[in-house]
Amino acid sequence: MRGKNKTKVYLFFIALAAIAFGGYALYTSESFEQESPKVHMKKEIYWNLKKPLTLKITDNSGIKSYKVIMTDGKKSVTIDQQKLSNPQKEIVLKVSPPVDLDFEKGRAQLIVEATDKSYWNYFLGNTTKKRINIHVDAKKPDLFVVNNSYSITKGGTALVIFYAHDENMKHFSIQTNFGKEFKAQPFYKDGYYIALLAWPITKKHFRADIVASDKAGNVARAHIPFYLRDKRYKTSKINLSDRFLDGKVAELAADFPKTKTMDRLERFRFVNETLRQMNEKLIHTLTLNVPNTRIDSFDIKPFYPLKNAAKVASFGDHRFYYYKGKFISSSYHMGLDLASTKMARIVSSNPGKVVFADYNGIYGNMPLISHGLGLYTLYGHCSTLFVKKGDEVSGGETIAKTGRTGLAMGDHLHFGVVVQGIEVRPEEWMDRHWIKLNITNVIKEAKKLIDKK
Repeated sequence: MRGKNKTKVYLFFIALAAIAFGGYALYTSESFEQESPKVHMKKEIYWNLKKPLTLKITDNSGIKSYKVIMTDGKKSVTIDQQKLSNPQKEIVLKVSPPVDLDFEKGRAQLIVEATDKSYWNYFLGNTTKKRINIHVDAKKPDLFVVNNSYSITKGGTALVIFYAHDENMKHFSIQTNFGKEFKAQPFYKDGYYIALLAWPITKKHFRADIVASDKAGNVARAHIPFYLRDKRYKTSKINLSDRFLDGKVAELAADFPKTKTMDRLERFRFVNETLRQMNEKLIHTLTLNVPNTRIDSFDIKPFYPLKNAAKVASFGDHRFYYYKGKFISSSYHMGLDLASTKMARIVSSNPGKVVFADYNGIYGNMPLISHGLGLYTLYGHCSTLFVKKGDEVSGGETIAKTGRTGLAMGDHLHFGVVVQGIEVRPEEWMDRHWIKLNITNVIKEAKKLIDKK
């Protein structure tokens, strides 16, 4: 008897365990999943009524029914309602504005209900209900050009001042035909903005449009009517000497172990192309920043970084390098080379903030200064630096001495001007008349026009 009782007890516990295991398996199975369907749409959205809204509903076990209602606060319209004989894990709907609703007040609400095929909740399934507030906005942002420089030269700079406003503004910028976006800085009064633009010497054509978009997807465009001045830049054929290849080039390449297995011409290509690209990428990245603070003016003086200097190389010079009659490599010279005496003092003609003051490959020791509005000046090949990153410099302050660091054979200054990551003609910013005509007068006239409104 005792043996039979033990057997019964064992069988009882085995049966109980089996029931428990079966219950647990059933409880944790997809059929009894407890997660409600998900409605993939934010609780607050903006809609211009032009394009249908995309509504997505998902569930792990499958959606067996759903209902979509839109209301303007007074009247409701059922957009779609379905009971599915074949439950689906994802449903995507296109919701168009019902003609029976009044959207004049700019408000509406989308109500979405969905139930899955789970046996949870006493076999009724999991249900979700989501209310989505809709801000109806069919109006484009207010956008117009107030004033701009009359012309822009290939390789040069221009200025634009414009108005951009929308209660639901999402983004605005100045877009070009070559993919570059220029940022603008707040100017003078609410809603007005100012920006410097640049036409790269490597781009044949130039077009700039201000583009503003709001949260509802409305887009406004305003073309900036510049007169385009084409300009031809110098091309140079340079014969590489063994002294140069085994001297400066080898010296710069030595910092990169992989160049040890290269011959002298491969090393030159590395320095002139790969290293140059790395150094210029750093410059382009550091010069993208435009302040967000409002300005009333942009008082910039002509830049004279080196006293009694002579020009020894031009901006935009397209250089083609040859060795014993064979073409090896090419590059653009993106600054103006100036020379006077050895280790001559270099000054910052305008106040600004030092964003970089260190060694930068082919540019050698190189201070880089921000003067506001996305305008930067660069001073390459310096021997001695008197400033460091973060320093505020005043107009006329000595920042460095000329030298031959980097890819320079003789003592000189490589003076560069950069606008939002694009190198531009330094000559323009060294010309008092050009600054007055294209910057100072444009700003003065714009303020007069703004004050009339």
